[in-house]
Amino acid sequence: MGKKVKKEVETPPKDVFDPLLIESKTPATVVLMLSSPETEILAKACDALYKYASKDDENKVTLLGLGALEHLHKLISHEDPIVRRNAIMVFGIMASHHDVKKLLRELDVTNPLISQLAPDEDVVIHEFATLCLAHMAVEYTTKVKIFEEGGLEPLIRLLGSPDPDVKKNSVECIYLLVQDFQNRAAVRELNVIPPLLELLESEYPVIQSLALQTLEIITKDRETRIILGENNGLDCLLKILETNEFSDLHVETLAVLGNCLEDVHTLQLIQQTGGLKKLLSFLGVSTLPDIQKNAAKAIAKAAYDSDIRKILNEEEVEKCLLNLLETDQDEVKVAVSQAISAMCENVGSKCALGLQGIPQLVQLLSSDNEEVKEAAVTALASLTAASRGNASAVAEAEGIEPLVNTLNAQRDGAIVSAIAALINLAMQEPSCVSTQSHDIMSALAESLCSTNSQVQSRAAFAVATFGCDAVARTELRDAGGLGPLVELLHSKNEEVRRNACWAVAVCANDEITAVELCRLG
Repeated sequence: MGKKVKKEVETPPKDVFDPLLIESKTPATVVLMLSSPETEILAKACDALYKYASKDDENKVTLLGLGALEHLHKLISHEDPIVRRNAIMVFGIMASHHDVKKLLRELDVTNPLISQLAPDEDVVIHEFATLCLAHMAVEYTTKVKIFEEGGLEPLIRLLGSPDPDVKKNSVECIYLLVQDFQNRAAVRELNVIPPLLELLESEYPVIQSLALQTLEIITKDRETRIILGENNGLDCLLKILETNEFSDLHVETLAVLGNCLEDVHTLQLIQQTGGLKKLLSFLGVSTLPDIQKNAAKAIAKAAYDSDIRKILNEEEVEKCLLNLLETDQDEVKVAVSQAISAMCENVGSKCALGLQGIPQLVQLLSSDNEEVKEAAVTALASLTAASRGNASAVAEAEGIEPLVNTLNAQRDGAIVSAIAALINLAMQEPSCVSTQSHDIMSALAESLCSTNSQVQSRAAFAVATFGCDAVARTELRDAGGLGPLVELLHSKNEEVRRNACWAVAVCANDEITAVELCRLG
């Protein structure tokens, strides 16, 4: 913060006064001069302090210790415009220091600073007042103060300032303020969208970036997304994606568009204008992991709505996801697998994704990364749920052995999903027989000992599913699985107890197991 987007602001012209006379004095002497009744001395003293504070943080602390801020506090509302300007410049430059910010809050400078944002005020005053507010708006209490004292309206007005530093400081301040929910609604009412979209045309990347970050936060609200669409904001964002020179802004642009995907109304708008096709083709050619990951996350989040899933399926989002699954980056694989799971709720998507995606997902089960493994096995569980075709495809892709191996994963979520996928496969008799030949019961015996109720419940359900075979029951008995199964009958979780009861009933079908179960109580 505080990095200037244009050249340093010029100090007062030499013909007004000569600050060198004062700069030769000690900081303590200059601070004493702030009590002078003469405006010329006040202006020169403030100018000297600005130069002194600009040098380093140590000088800021020195001035803080000398009580400079208390004197300057009185001068930021001084009737003389040069005194006022120079005092605010010192505030702006010093406010980057943590201890200074603390004292500024105690001095309650928010209101005097906001009053300096009037349209007819000097542009340098605008610059340093907004800089000071941007430094202070990091703190929640200041956010509340700026809101309560009507600071949002002048800050939004200053987004249209001809001065790039004023624009940069104002948008940075608004970005910090909208982290707070009530400010998001307030800036929407104050029509913040048009000036933010104008900032996307700025020649300064830092301003464009801050505008996009602000848009990302405020478009989390549905009403703001609608206003963005009405102001042709979606076109602006897509244009950035289509422009190679703006590649450093693509991740942030995608984050805003990702929010827009969550809203059926906005998504239809993007689809009607051909924007969704453009967006998906952009993802198809992008090689940046951050873009790939964020796009997949946005699709996953949006796909929880059935109408949105339908639109995404119409635009063949599945092709895009399957392409992204071939990446080398683990974090992208995780995000894409999660998006596949979410899209599986759509029957058309489930068929399209299963066809090509299953062999790739089966390979990911052998990953050393536990998060990748969990995301991939969860996608396989979703793909094989109530889908005979996809269940057969997993078996054909030699997925049974890696699924059984996943029962030893470190993450409980991966174990739950692996059991779910194996149960889905067991609905096909050839797959059920094949699964039993991979020592499934020995693996389930371990899962029954888990402390996680979801794992316990799924494992008991799987025992009931695979325990219809005498060999499987023997395997469970030999693996010491009956003891933990009987323990689960005492579980506080109703679903665990119900599935354990069913498993016990199935296992009791042969005499040896029934006797052993009775012996175990």
